[in-house]
Amino acid sequence: MWKRVAVYGILLAVVALALQWLDYQRLARTRWEEVYAVAIALAFLALGIFVGARGFAGARKAAFDGNPQAQAALGISARELAVLQEIVAGRSNKEIGARLHIAPSTVKTHVARLYEKLGAKRRTEAVNRARELGLVP
Repeated sequence: MWKRVAVYGILLAVVALALQWLDYQRLARTRWEEVYAVAIALAFLALGIFVGARGFAGARKAAFDGNPQAQAALGISARELAVLQEIVAGRSNKEIGARLHIAPSTVKTHVARLYEKLGAKRRTEAVNRARELGLVP
């Protein structure tokens, strides 16, 4: 019984495929301009995706290094740089202390030294100066 069902199923699939092929042939003959236009549009779409992927793959940014020359010239320690990065992130002294596991008074000391080394009077000036020097992204 199942062999008969399989044979009828295969026969039905072949007939459906033949009907679809005939429908495609009718479509291709009556509307050949649209078929060609769609084919050309798909080709240009594929070309655009390929060229775009190639173009943007080469435009990668270089890794940020933190300008070690400026850091050394200003005498900024690694801990001060970590505090500076937290300042750039917009954290308060208390939050910085909790994240770096240091006392808030130590954070204040590091901030004061950063102001002195960067020639700033406020956090915003320090952040702007650090960005100009390439110490932070």
